[in-house]
Amino acid sequence: MDGTLIDIGEVARRSGLAASALRFYERKGLIQAEGRNGLRRAYRPETLERLELISCARDAGFSLSEIAELLRARPADTELRARMAVKEREVAERVDQLTRLRDSLRHAAVCDHDPLVECPEFKHAVRRVPVTRS
Repeated sequence: MDGTLIDIGEVARRSGLAASALRFYERKGLIQAEGRNGLRRAYRPETLERLELISCARDAGFSLSEIAELLRARPADTELRARMAVKEREVAERVDQLTRLRDSLRHAAVCDHDPLVECPEFKHAVRRVPVTRS
């Protein structure tokens, strides 16, 4: 195997993803094998960075098709840029919500009000966290 390529098992180990997930991402066009080590796929080291981006985007609520579009984005694609701006606002709202939740939990961890749910500061913090519907 070319010394610049990383075996699928090593990519799986380093990324924390199963080899089956890597093969799935490859079928979806998110990553690309660059060679083989016997019957095993091999990837460029940059694939690990791409997998970090994919993982981050998935955690932020992006679908695989949205991630694929992002990975193919070109400066002239104004429609995609507009959708990315909408997604950025959604992510910013989620960050704000998680920050408020973190602050509520931080207070709850040190609050000695009995019962905790009756603490005025805790109630105020909880009211600031919007209710999301599944």
